[in-house]
Amino acid sequence: MTVRIVLVGTGNQGEAWCRDFLPPNEADDTVEVVAAVDADADALERGRALLGLSPDRCYTDAQAAVAAHEADALALVVPPHVRESLVELAVEHDLDVLCEKPLADSLETAARIVRRVEDAGLKLGVTMTQRYRDDVTSLRRQVRSGEYGDVDAIYSRYAVNARSYGTWKPERLYDVANHPMLVEGAIHHLDLLADLAGDRVDRVFCNAWNPPYSEFVGDPNAHVHLVMENGTSVSYEASNTSAVTFNGWGDEHVRVDCAEATLLLDGHELRSFPYDAAEEDFLGNTRIEDGELLALAEGEKWGNTWLVERFAEWCEGGEPMETNARDNLQAMATVFAAIESDETGEAVDVQAMLADAEAAAGDGQQD
Repeated sequence: MTVRIVLVGTGNQGEAWCRDFLPPNEADDTVEVVAAVDADADALERGRALLGLSPDRCYTDAQAAVAAHEADALALVVPPHVRESLVELAVEHDLDVLCEKPLADSLETAARIVRRVEDAGLKLGVTMTQRYRDDVTSLRRQVRSGEYGDVDAIYSRYAVNARSYGTWKPERLYDVANHPMLVEGAIHHLDLLADLAGDRVDRVFCNAWNPPYSEFVGDPNAHVHLVMENGTSVSYEASNTSAVTFNGWGDEHVRVDCAEATLLLDGHELRSFPYDAAEEDFLGNTRIEDGELLALAEGEKWGNTWLVERFAEWCEGGEPMETNARDNLQAMATVFAAIESDETGEAVDVQAMLADAEAAAGDGQQD
């Protein structure tokens, strides 16, 4: 069965959906875009041309598009603060939902959205793209193979030279007053690191800052430490103001220390460094290129393209996609806990914060 989708949002990231993510899934009949929506006429026309839609399938109002076409799901590529009303539209019309991250602009709103969709018996997936790159997928499969033993600690570095206005796209992120890195970038990184650790985050400590030579308004840099419920320690370093780019977007450094080996992802290359008792030496130094180069997983679809397919399979009765909304609440809670930790200077209990948000969402729901 082909899942019929109404795409809401064809500008900015929505244009990438029209150009890159949806066409491969239309080509193999995974999905059919029955209508596209955008309030901006120019963005809507670009999306129409990329998708090959006729003008009568393009709308400036989502309600009109849903009313005019038989559909199975909404794909929401719109700013987080307008998502809740569109999810409500989906519930009214019994439509499943796939949306871009973050799920909402607050943890309580995200919890309320998840509760509303679950109560309605609908599916809601979130495109946590970075977890489903070929290199990250390959690392995850190696970690979960059991070949290297239990995971003890994880370290990750994202470090780029983007301190001048407009270098880090989109430009509007330079004007975000509080935490552009944590909300827009780290949510992806912290999500994939927690996934590698294989458990929920117990507590988080964060320090974020903005150096004087940066042209950001809010904090473009952050150091975050996670303690997982299974005891795994995770350290994350994010910088948009490095003098040079060491590990840019899509080329992050991720080191996973296991009982029997260290696995290292750097610059889109995955290497293994087996433990050898005969080589124990606190004065030694191993270079990255000394590790065994591991082949990356092969596949026709990665990132959002793959996640569109996983969503369609779920809609057709398959297993829930891994980045379902209930799972995504954990990523949201981790980010908002990191923000609170930075602002208070204290470690924050992630699960307690999420429980409070869910309780508040439930209290605020109308019967």
